[in-house]
Amino acid sequence: MTEPHTSTVNTQLVESLIQVIQSLSTTEQALLLDKLPGESPVPSTLEMMHLVEQGGAFDFWHNESDLYSLDDGEPIIWS
Repeated sequence: MTEPHTSTVNTQLVESLIQVIQSLSTTEQALLLDKLPGESPVPSTLEMMHLVEQGGAFDFWHNESDLYSLDDGEPIIWS
């Protein structure tokens, strides 16, 4: 149900909403933006980071043994 259009703007409400939104964490702000109507053609960096963290596609690296140590290879001589 939408309100009929009026020429009065509730600036106090708008300012309060802005303060609340700015007080949210970046993750909460991203979730809020995701819920708002509109199209975003490219996922934001924050959205991609969230997908990587929560998606589980790279979880196999947690159980992977270390293949190399500091003793492997030859030192690089910088001149």
